[in-house]
Amino acid sequence: MSSGPEPPGRGLLDAKRVVVTAAAGTGIGSAVAKRCLIEGAQVLVSDIHERRLSETADRLESETGNRPLTEICNVTVEKDVEALVAAAIGGFGGIDVMMNNAGLGGTVDLVDMTDEQWNAVMGVTLEGTMRCTRAVLRHMIEAKIKGAIVNNASVVGWRAQRGQCHYAAAKAGVMALTRCSAIEAAEHGIRVNAVAPSIAMHPFLAKVTDDALLDELSKSEAFGRAAEPWEVANVMVFLASDLSTYMTGEVISVSSQHP
Repeated sequence: MSSGPEPPGRGLLDAKRVVVTAAAGTGIGSAVAKRCLIEGAQVLVSDIHERRLSETADRLESETGNRPLTEICNVTVEKDVEALVAAAIGGFGGIDVMMNNAGLGGTVDLVDMTDEQWNAVMGVTLEGTMRCTRAVLRHMIEAKIKGAIVNNASVVGWRAQRGQCHYAAAKAGVMALTRCSAIEAAEHGIRVNAVAPSIAMHPFLAKVTDDALLDELSKSEAFGRAAEPWEVANVMVFLASDLSTYMTGEVISVSSQHP
């Protein structure tokens, strides 16, 4: 079943100031950035890859007519995260929405996994999300901004999948981080939610993942296909918008597969 065309904008993020991490390339991050621009937001995109980030900004400007601000950021480095928040404040005057998309995966059985492989995935996927959430919460609380934070988790935070011990543990951690930080942020009027995609197909995923596994995962979905990155982005935008003002601490599965 085809996804159909990407829907038009509806002004869901008019005048909102949005930061999207890991937005370079053609995955969920760049799809989120595009959707935010379509929905009327001012957007700053960050990534660790300078050339790809610049190319992504060019493409987003071509596709939407609006060019996002850019900032190089390694989410495992506290000074980079502080600089990212400062860049958004300098460019926009503040941050209303933080889209935490940075993550690192890989496939290896636990018995063969090294500490370096475990720590690399945890460092980007869980600790990076924590670091960005912490920095943005500090800013929003100080500036009295009733903002929204949307984290990118994964259905493997709930489901078992061979070779994914590090990634699944990190994404389950993102879910727990989302719930606990939401409770702390609620008194300040700040919402923290997450999406948990199953499989969203894009060129980078196809490059680093076995074709047979991708085919198996896609066919196990009710629609018989992987999601388009923009289909995940739409749910993230919903969680950032005023349509979800009573939702916090929630993890929304963006999937058509059910155990």
